[in-house]
Amino acid sequence: MPPGIFVTQPIPEPPLARLREAANVEMNPDPLHIVTKPELLAALARNEYLVCLLHDRVDAEVIEASPRLRLIASMAIVPAGVDVAAATARGIPVTTIPPLVTEATADLQWALLLAVARRIVEADRAVRAGLFPGGQSMHFVGGEVHGKILGIIGLGRIGEAVARRARGFGMRILYCQRHRLDAAREAALGATYRPLDDLLRESDFVSVNVGLTPETVHLIGRRELGLMRPSAYLVNTSRGPVVDEKALVDALEERQIAGAALDVYEHEPLVEPRLRTLANVVLTPHIGSAALDTRIRIADIVADNVLAVIRGERPPNLYNPEIYA
Repeated sequence: MPPGIFVTQPIPEPPLARLREAANVEMNPDPLHIVTKPELLAALARNEYLVCLLHDRVDAEVIEASPRLRLIASMAIVPAGVDVAAATARGIPVTTIPPLVTEATADLQWALLLAVARRIVEADRAVRAGLFPGGQSMHFVGGEVHGKILGIIGLGRIGEAVARRARGFGMRILYCQRHRLDAAREAALGATYRPLDDLLRESDFVSVNVGLTPETVHLIGRRELGLMRPSAYLVNTSRGPVVDEKALVDALEERQIAGAALDVYEHEPLVEPRLRTLANVVLTPHIGSAALDTRIRIADIVADNVLAVIRGERPPNLYNPEIYA
């Protein structure tokens, strides 16, 4: 009898077809529905292989209650929603993907920056509601982008991709991170180092691109937001808990900063209710990698991992290699 694979939400068809050639595939067909724990447990009672997305939670209870489970194939770079220790204790491989989302995420970061500065979402809503104030009205005047100062917090892969785009807008680029780049790398990127506080004080736009670690939780909080210019904007596509969401709402309501654009949230999929009421915020539902070519590449790698384990081979993108020691 063919093995069973459970896919927690729809993935692109070409990689899905590859999985169907090797196994019976059961998939939650609704891209708007995040599977609940009871649903996940029920599916894993029927299937041996799990393909899960970034937002899914595969905790110790799920792993221990699923004796048929032979693989957890995550579509994330870091499987933060998976209890890797519990999987490892049972000898279950956990697989991930390489960092393929750099350019797609940087594109979104730039789209959000432009949208919040130029008030694109507000203007779109107005036109749909029948409001057209005229070509030179002051009603939708927003912030300038070209020639302004962009401060990048975390100049890793995505931060560097954001910096490359900023150069096309003639922006001056500041950055901060734990380890300063060497002079040649700074020159190549056109980036100037600043400590975090100085970056926040000087930047017209602050781009948050750090990874989530215990040290970066609430890296941007009430004190840090208070250092920003009243005309400045905050853009976050990294991880929600890096920004203290309640402090951000307070800063926005009090006009301590001009606006914010967010793709990630502190308690996803929940969003701070007050954020949804503010006109000076652009919100997207964690769509940094939601570009078709990128999603196909991601799903193909996940399929490679699953098919390798089905064949009895070590998967190519193994997160817990100790199980094969």
